[in-house]
Amino acid sequence: MIAHAAARRPVAVRGVISLHRALASAGLSLLLLAAGAAPARASATITIINTDAPGEGFNDGTHVNPVGENPGTTLGQQRLNCFQQAANVWGALLTSPVPIEIQAAFDPLFCTATTAVLGSAGPRFVEFNDPNFEFQNYWYHEALANKQAGRDLTPPSTDDNGSDIRATFNSSLGQSGCLQSSGWYYGFDHNEGTRIDLLAVLLHEFAHGLGFSTVTSGATGDYLGPPTMPAVWDRFLYDETMALHWDQMTPAQIVDSAIDDGNLSWDGAEVTAAAAPFMAHAPELVVPYGSGSVSGNSAPFGAALTLAGVSAQAVVVVDPFAPTGDGCDAPFTNAAAVAGKLAVIDRGLCTFVIKVKNAQNAGAIGCILVNNTTGSFAPSGADPSITIPVIAIAQAAGASLKAAIAGGPTAVTLRLSPTQFAGLTPSGHVRMYAPNPFVQGSSVAHFDVSATPNLLMEPAINPDLTSSVDLTEPLFRDVGWLPRQAGVPGAGSKARVALAGRPNPTRGTARLHFELATDEALELSLYDLSGRRVRVLMQGACAAGPHDVGWDGLDQSGHAAGAGVYLARLEGARTHVAQHLVLVR
Repeated sequence: MIAHAAARRPVAVRGVISLHRALASAGLSLLLLAAGAAPARASATITIINTDAPGEGFNDGTHVNPVGENPGTTLGQQRLNCFQQAANVWGALLTSPVPIEIQAAFDPLFCTATTAVLGSAGPRFVEFNDPNFEFQNYWYHEALANKQAGRDLTPPSTDDNGSDIRATFNSSLGQSGCLQSSGWYYGFDHNEGTRIDLLAVLLHEFAHGLGFSTVTSGATGDYLGPPTMPAVWDRFLYDETMALHWDQMTPAQIVDSAIDDGNLSWDGAEVTAAAAPFMAHAPELVVPYGSGSVSGNSAPFGAALTLAGVSAQAVVVVDPFAPTGDGCDAPFTNAAAVAGKLAVIDRGLCTFVIKVKNAQNAGAIGCILVNNTTGSFAPSGADPSITIPVIAIAQAAGASLKAAIAGGPTAVTLRLSPTQFAGLTPSGHVRMYAPNPFVQGSSVAHFDVSATPNLLMEPAINPDLTSSVDLTEPLFRDVGWLPRQAGVPGAGSKARVALAGRPNPTRGTARLHFELATDEALELSLYDLSGRRVRVLMQGACAAGPHDVGWDGLDQSGHAAGAGVYLARLEGARTHVAQHLVLVR
């Protein structure tokens, strides 16, 4: 142990986190090393070290038109502008007396026609045991280590530029063989359509480099060394089966924990305090056996799940071609038995929307999708003609359901849990991504895919993300980037801005009022209790002071919203507040 100075260690490739997106599935200022790129006003500085060769990446001179508030007129400049915009978002949140340097490039990364590595980022060095560190005998990502030490622990030398983070983004995106029907979107307005929002990806990857990951190997269970010790991340990574944190485990226990799907969580006080008001009610299947309920994930298509739910007999579908339980071939052999019932369908071979549409055409009033491998999954796809609710459950839960059905008529209910929230364990901790088998570069270093609404730091980028950093800010408070506020009266991100709806309940029109202490770009949206966005009420820059936003009782398509409880959510870089609004008809 070094008592009076931090020790530095270069990080192996395993410390780099990759963000994937399958096509079918769905502060820090920036000093750019380019003419005309002004630094943003913030309390820390990120310097981008451009490692691209002339004519490529950031230096690509291909002419493009300005898009989505990005004024760049060359491809390279638009990419630089996106980096600056992402840094401005972090610049509103974090503080550090030491400039943060990112060694950045656009290079070809792994790609196929349907999936791609969008980008990767991680710390170039990790440090331990500076006397100013909050926690001793833990590895810290370089940028956070510098912030806590109050000085640059990796100053530049003749053979090392001293940068803190390495970031690489896929230059092949949208080209032949690489998600060619998609490509990068360089606007700041998150209006990416079928393309991929670079700004959202940058916000995600910057977070990994800043500290949203561990240098402990989930594949082998080994702490980084020498000297061998856990990462500060491991203090808060908690396995609810073992009732242990990762810094308390043996290597074998860490390996098991890294695939303990649904039971690996983050138990930091800041994230725990912020999570329940932010998350939607969790989907569940009420069953007449075992504990009485099975957790699951909802789909982005079909009818929204409700607290009241849909109840009926569950029936396993039989289609005319093997495998007969996957629902891919219609009409079903047992279509008459499925009519008016809840269809049970295995995952595999065709898209989720095809399966559910076939079940709906057979007369099913709901659909239960069963995984064909271990762990949980989140259905993807879109089809506005699907009007029945859908829930996705794990393979083991599906096997139990099928066994019950084989023993006789089995009535179940698809609903939202009145007590549990999507993405949270029963103890109220946020679930972390821990699928079985282990996924290198994704497992352990992301929030779980069961989170609703979607979070910035899930393993796949989602098209409904904005510039909100949602639960990443309280996680950074947990690890020491910002002062902790959980449990302090009047403190915490929820208390910075008050959001109130009047009248409440409302019979069709309402006014939402909030007051800002500083200028901020915000989005105010209404969600139902399943986490689906019903209406974007306001989006854009807001000046400091009071604001009133009206709601006319209509959803995004202009139809009257149904009676029920809605969640008004106000989100920005610094603001994450919510208010329930009751609509009666």
